[in-house]
Amino acid sequence: PRDASAAARRPGAGVLDVLPGLRAGELAGLRVATLHGRLPPDEKEETMTRFAAGELDVLVATTVIEVGVDVPNATVMVVMDADRFGVSQLHQLRGRVGRGGAPGWCLLYTDAQEGSPAWERLAAVAATSDGAELARLDLAQRREGDVLGAAQSGGRRSLRLLELLKDEELIRSARGEASALVGADPQLAAHPALAAALAATLDETAAAYLEKG
Repeated sequence: PRDASAAARRPGAGVLDVLPGLRAGELAGLRVATLHGRLPPDEKEETMTRFAAGELDVLVATTVIEVGVDVPNATVMVVMDADRFGVSQLHQLRGRVGRGGAPGWCLLYTDAQEGSPAWERLAAVAATSDGAELARLDLAQRREGDVLGAAQSGGRRSLRLLELLKDEELIRSARGEASALVGADPQLAAHPALAAALAATLDETAAAYLEKG
């Protein structure tokens, strides 16, 4: 129905939809509060303060808790529909628990079929907490985007014959050669053909981005 569809798209609507069932079922008898982006800032602050002080047992929250939340006594997180989240986001979310002396547990709940791409992605996230390894996994799935410009979306690729992960060693070698060449001849005066090719390849925006480092 149109009304239900509209409600489901409202920020925080999903949290409010599942809360009654949780309070009557799995979380019965516990002190439960909600946290989502539609709450006024002072109410969000009050809720987090109560949770950190041990006055609340459970937060039913959206990804508003993804960053900037440091509650040492938070030890368990359940991520519902975990297959809908990206690798980096899941890594950020699970970093909200286990920040104190007690071990933390993050449970990734999904209806994805075992062996499906979504299942394999979650299995890879569950298998490691190494941020660098997860970043490589994220890169493999989302692609590298426009590495010669400022665009962050992975939809547009500026590399045509290379892939960052598959050709990593070749790219490292080429970077070393290029650095040595530019170090000896910054203007590429001795290599006019190369200078012309670079001028034709890099537009003004990409060149300015590269100069900024």
